[in-house]
Amino acid sequence: MNRSDIVRDYVKAHPQSSSTEIFEGIGQIAAYATVRRDLAKLVDDGVLLLVGKGKSSRYMLSPAYELFQPIDLNAYFGKEIDERQIHESYNFDLIEKTLSGVALFTRSEITYLDARQKVFAENLSKLSAAQYRKEMERLGVDLSWKSSQIEGNTYSLLETERLLLEKETAAGKSKDEAVMLLNHKDALDFILDNPDYLSELTVAKIETIHSILVKELAVDRNIRTRRVGITGTNYRPLDNEFQIREALEQTCRLINDKTCVFEKALLILLLISYIQPFNDGNKRTARIVGNAMLIANGYCPLSFRTVDSIEYKKAMLLFYERNNISAFKQIFIEQFAFAVDTYF
Repeated sequence: MNRSDIVRDYVKAHPQSSSTEIFEGIGQIAAYATVRRDLAKLVDDGVLLLVGKGKSSRYMLSPAYELFQPIDLNAYFGKEIDERQIHESYNFDLIEKTLSGVALFTRSEITYLDARQKVFAENLSKLSAAQYRKEMERLGVDLSWKSSQIEGNTYSLLETERLLLEKETAAGKSKDEAVMLLNHKDALDFILDNPDYLSELTVAKIETIHSILVKELAVDRNIRTRRVGITGTNYRPLDNEFQIREALEQTCRLINDKTCVFEKALLILLLISYIQPFNDGNKRTARIVGNAMLIANGYCPLSFRTVDSIEYKKAMLLFYERNNISAFKQIFIEQFAFAVDTYF
């Protein structure tokens, strides 16, 4: 562990420490002036926050650092639910303070994603409108299958293809499973018929997509008015209808103010799921709305076909419990690259 990591870990364990306290607390492993330089760099890098001035200045871990802090998922989820140290309730600072002033991707990550997007744009320029729609149909089958599988649907990929393309239901499966898959297709068709739909994100547009996805299912539409629990975690979403709507409005403002399309899509996937604005269908809505944002800006949509459902859920739970995006961001990057290489 290098000196900066030692300083960071000390501040994490002892928030609101002065530079002198940190210097002494880490065992005076370097000159005081050197430790001060380390602290200044950690502040510049967004790892630490400096609060106060002069002799009253104190250091604490930056909330933004918690977004990206590497976490061993196996070790983290090796603990029982009640043993994990988490943010048990909704973080009111997350959207307007923590996420608003930070870049979610590193320069190297953006360079990689931009390069994949360039390949997609070149491929797309060679396709006719009919060919594009055909490729979107192929991606749509994969997306409908995986998005539904993540939510417990037992249709196989082949059975999903038969259902969506030939309207043939699978033997031994429930009607609701078929409806869930068909609703995904309807939602994606709606987006393709209205490609500019998500040029600007609004709460009403999120509600429209959700309504399509829960059509003919025993799921309430509109913003929920009662408390919901999430399996596998002690995180409790907001339970006040007006606060839920306000959180969605804040989300829309944050995303509309962002210039990076990758950040827009990633935030949609994370925040709609985190807020849990509906009684059911939140993650499904997030995946379709996130893709609608990519499509509206001419970017390659994601099918999530190769993502492991358990790993997807773990990455999402990590965001719920720790507001940490590291695992889910990696899924996003990998799935974007997969989509560019597989479709179109």
